[in-house]
Amino acid sequence: MGNWQRYAGIAGLLWLAACQRTAPDSQATAHRTQDPAFVAAEQQWRGERRDDLLKPDGWTSLVGLHWIQLKAHYIGSGPDSGIRLAAGPAKLGMITDEDGRIRFTPEPGVAVTFNGQPLKGEVEIPGDHDESPGVIGFDDGKGWLTVIERGGRHALRVKHADAASRLQFTGLTYWPIDAAWKIQARFIPHPPGKTIPIVDIIGTTTPSPNPGAVEFEREGRRYRLEALGDPASGLFFVLADRTSGHGSYPAGRFLDAPAVADGKVWLDFNQAYNPPCAFTPFATCPLPPPENRLDLAITAGEQTYKPAPVAAALPSKATTP
Repeated sequence: MGNWQRYAGIAGLLWLAACQRTAPDSQATAHRTQDPAFVAAEQQWRGERRDDLLKPDGWTSLVGLHWIQLKAHYIGSGPDSGIRLAAGPAKLGMITDEDGRIRFTPEPGVAVTFNGQPLKGEVEIPGDHDESPGVIGFDDGKGWLTVIERGGRHALRVKHADAASRLQFTGLTYWPIDAAWKIQARFIPHPPGKTIPIVDIIGTTTPSPNPGAVEFEREGRRYRLEALGDPASGLFFVLADRTSGHGSYPAGRFLDAPAVADGKVWLDFNQAYNPPCAFTPFATCPLPPPENRLDLAITAGEQTYKPAPVAAALPSKATTP
């Protein structure tokens, strides 16, 4: 069992132990009269969500996460590669780590690109925390290699358009659309510069900007969530609730919210969605902080993803989903 599985399992078990009860049946919401415009907007969001996941370089195309442990690694799909990729040329090139600066030198005669342009010599690859991350393209434009940094360690994140997780995508399921789950909340600002520790699924803790919290009411009870993001442009929440492991992804869900206006913000739980780790074992998803584990069954939004029963790593013949 890999680290991502252990952390997801631990997160789910801890939350389930605290919750003891299963989520109530919410199918009655399907029979409520809904505003057609509201339903149409939610359905459009769901379509865009699916399209985003299924982009050739979307989250469902993730096929590898390789930690850079030495000063130099040969990389490629061949058996003699120090970092063996799931797809692409047998010998793609060399990765070097020079005091945290990751550089790539392509194998002679292998066609690769850097940020969309042909690459002939060595190049430094800016990581995901840099202002403009770099992308190495390979395998006739179907493969992408980027650098991520987690807890001071660097890794190669590899995507491929022919990933089985993309080509054999089984679709998203949701609770019924319900306008009652779009709730206006009060924004409570924190002092400037406040952070909150966010643990990810591989065990790395990152102090993340925490501009404030939101409070909302549901069926006469008040609930609170700590926010990430920027009140002026939009907030982001990592949360768990009583449906976690009982219909929704055990390790929690994400929720985006618009900019705060006049101290208020709308939380549309119909648009609560699964983290990338629900679709691939190669992501490094944040887990909900303790403050965002709600004693509330949010029977709205995206449900647990159910992958295809059996999937080859990379089908030899691919079709676009």
